[in-house]
Amino acid sequence: MPPEKIAVAWSSGKDSAMTLYRLRRNPAYEVTVLFTTVTGTYDRVSMHGVRRELLLRQAEAAGLPLIICEIPPECPNTVYEARMREGCERLKAAGAASIAFGDLFLEDVRDYRIRNLQGTGLKPVFPVWQEPTPQFARELIGAGIRTTVVCVDTQQLPASFAGRDFDHQFLSDLPPEADPCGERGEFHTFVWDGPFFSRPVRFTRGETVTRENRFCFCDLMAA
Repeated sequence: MPPEKIAVAWSSGKDSAMTLYRLRRNPAYEVTVLFTTVTGTYDRVSMHGVRRELLLRQAEAAGLPLIICEIPPECPNTVYEARMREGCERLKAAGAASIAFGDLFLEDVRDYRIRNLQGTGLKPVFPVWQEPTPQFARELIGAGIRTTVVCVDTQQLPASFAGRDFDHQFLSDLPPEADPCGERGEFHTFVWDGPFFSRPVRFTRGETVTRENRFCFCDLMAA
């Protein structure tokens, strides 16, 4: 039986990277395309703030086509869902029969994704669902997946965590109430190297800014 062709919901960060890593080692699946939401006005990955150029370099290093779903800032839910359905049609046209997400334990997020895919013809897949996050974080680092923290919620973590590499020292410095994978939105990351990339994605760190009096972003620029 041929492997199922699957898309990966690619956030540009570590959880989607681990999802890609797992799927590429699973003979039941063939990853054929990446799918990312970009805030069009800013030309950056939504929530993470990663520049489009770096996103394109990730896809190139992974050897995969990239389908981008553009949304406006402060996107109304109705607009978001309509754009996602358009994106699903493009994924099916690219041959995907399912789409994988890197969610770990947030039931409401998982349920929302499942509802949104109803009637699209795409099957939701959750390859890392309910894995213990301390173990998951250590496995990710041990697999050679290299990431940098690009966004910090300063209501949950000090702004000084923005721009740091996600490594064992980072994990040991986290406050005890923080999830090791930032699953509650404590932080977001950018993956720049891993066993699924043909080469590292080179970048330089730019300025660090705080938006909405809460979210601290470390701007990364393609080197």
